[in-house]
Amino acid sequence: MTLNCIAVDDEPLALGLVCKFIEQTPFLNLVGRFSSAVEALKAIHSQKIDVLYLDIQMPDLNGIELARVLGKGAETPRIIFTTAYNQFALEGYKVDALDYLLKPFNYEEFLRTATKAHSYFELVNRPAAAPTTVVVESERADDQYLFLKVEYQLVRIALDDILYIEGLKDYVKVHLRNTEKAILSLTSLKALEEKLPAKRFMRVHRSFIVALDKITSMTKNTLQIGKMNIAVGDQYKDAFTQFVGKWI
Repeated sequence: MTLNCIAVDDEPLALGLVCKFIEQTPFLNLVGRFSSAVEALKAIHSQKIDVLYLDIQMPDLNGIELARVLGKGAETPRIIFTTAYNQFALEGYKVDALDYLLKPFNYEEFLRTATKAHSYFELVNRPAAAPTTVVVESERADDQYLFLKVEYQLVRIALDDILYIEGLKDYVKVHLRNTEKAILSLTSLKALEEKLPAKRFMRVHRSFIVALDKITSMTKNTLQIGKMNIAVGDQYKDAFTQFVGKWI
């Protein structure tokens, strides 16, 4: 798979280096180089671009602003920011950047991000598996894993390992069994609730989703998973009471 790329940087030397690295990478195809985000925007709307190597600090329209203009549609190019300022890392994360190159960077660092982009597109463009005659097994396979974006990469998480998920404003913390370190991802609890199978997970509080099979004890108002006690919110009590009723 070859990825079409555009490089955008208002510094001629930096732009030249990124273009050189793109051209010497076999699976990347340089289709445009621009010194301003405004010029690049026109090109992005006129042809299919897979990866956008984008500087952040530029006049008129900076890289973060361009990323917001492009949005997050299926046809939107994935962005790899190139900048000398590491304080923009969080902003890059919020606009769903694929990766972040801190200047000055060498070809080894560039190739790492390019390889990540290639792996990403192979994953999203992978043909769907042929339909199986065993429908129940197919549904079960779909319920085995969850993909979350963690530090500019997609991480596969086995649903069997999830104990509970905690909402923290713009982030979620996924607490897993057999490890004390939770996984932090920039997404919402509501978005995860829609992805998780309802037969295995339940929203019990505005800040918590729990794995039903990991509950060790419960009352009508609280539940316990391991050493963690979680209160059941008022708006979720009816659904939780119905669940408790099945076991009483």
